[in-house]
Amino acid sequence: VGTPDTSGYDKTKTYYTLAPLYRSGQVMTPVDTCVLMRPVMTPAEADAFLTALPELPAEEPAGASQRAIKDHYHAVVTSYDCGRMAAMIKYTCRRRAAQQRGRKVSQLDERYLRRAEDQLYGELAVALGIDRQEVCQYIQKDYPAWPEE
Repeated sequence: VGTPDTSGYDKTKTYYTLAPLYRSGQVMTPVDTCVLMRPVMTPAEADAFLTALPELPAEEPAGASQRAIKDHYHAVVTSYDCGRMAAMIKYTCRRRAAQQRGRKVSQLDERYLRRAEDQLYGELAVALGIDRQEVCQYIQKDYPAWPEE
């Protein structure tokens, strides 16, 4: 927490300097901002979340148009709600599996699927104390129906 030395920042404000775990760089946000920041799940919360995962229904967009799907996916990943992201991952993987053979998977689906997986798996990795790459297998150990990456 402090005032940044770099230009472009209000020198009268105090900022959080955050370093992403799975990317390079840093994020600076004012201490008095309305930007969503919440604690990472605890190990107990992560275990409870994973236990409830099989009962979580897939979250579908309200409409079938590309615009409705994009708006829905965007709302889910910007909500930072782990339950909604897991529900979207379920829906997107089901949608992918249901597509006819030979048809290319939607770039929109893939882009938002990766974003949801990055956010959800990153948080679970921190909470469970495992590598990000191990999270999918960790989930599949107790929930084999969970889609592979």
